Amino acid sequence: MIYTMTFNPSIDYMVSVDCFRLGSVNRMTNEYILPGGKGINVSIVLNNLGIENIAMGFISGFTGKEIKRSIEEDFHVHTHFIDVNNGYSRINFKIKSDDESEVNGNGPFITNEHLSLLMDELNKLEEGDILVLSGSIPSCMPNNIYASIMKQLQDKNIEIVVDATGDLLMNVLEYKPFVIKPNHQELEEMFHVKLRAKKDIAIYAKRLQELGAKNVLISMAGSGAFFVCHDGTVYFCEAPIGEVKNSVGAGDSMVAGFIAGYKQTGDYIHAFKMGVATGSASAFSHNLATKQEVEELLENICVKEYKY
Repeated sequence: MIYTMTFNPSIDYMVSVDCFRLGSVNRMTNEYILPGGKGINVSIVLNNLGIENIAMGFISGFTGKEIKRSIEEDFHVHTHFIDVNNGYSRINFKIKSDDESEVNGNGPFITNEHLSLLMDELNKLEEGDILVLSGSIPSCMPNNIYASIMKQLQDKNIEIVVDATGDLLMNVLEYKPFVIKPNHQELEEMFHVKLRAKKDIAIYAKRLQELGAKNVLISMAGSGAFFVCHDGTVYFCEAPIGEVKNSVGAGDSMVAGFIAGYKQTGDYIHAFKMGVATGSASAFSHNLATKQEVEELLENICVKEYKY
């Protein structure tokens, strides 16, 4: 089974306003209300691709109940959330006008007792399962939480995928995650460098593998993507051509596509192609990628070995 983890899920309330005026009454032209969180996005896209999975994390209050209801009823994804009964799950307000602005909530306070409950649930995972640790964490949680989870599960032969930044990601490398997926800006931030050429990106992606990651995906939006395979081979894939309508969730979709491709075939190159196609399909849509959209793009995805 595949499990995704979202520590701080949200209700994303997104509105469009023509010529937003601060201090005045504005009328929206469109509105969307969706469950949010990187792990939740991965779960939804996996389900769209026909891959059963379970979304995990913490919820609280009436907003937490709505997040759970929407994921299960609107997107048909199984959930196993822990209700912390402490405050309420956050609402993120996003307004699109001449500029885009966001106001993000904080979410409930997660205690050590809640973390213990989560660890108890994670200990039930079995050999061959895949766990996706994705996104940021609430400020009340230690920044080594992903590493703590991997340390606790390291003897269970579980494949763990990590999509995070900074210390959250660097701290897990010693536990040899199955796949990690920073984008190229996050790669720069982790190594405090400016990566101006593809060769530089490939070099630092390979360095992440040398530090412990088995497989490394580097997303570069319209500039393509790199994949450092477990055997050390570096591959590059051009991004397919299309109109970008919404970049939110594209990286999460890439993770889902890679997992789906690997789960279906066991072939890393096919998994990489699926990752690129799925991430692009979400970017070219107002919603998260569907199976049909991915299959249409997959036909034209070309992966080549990158030598430098």
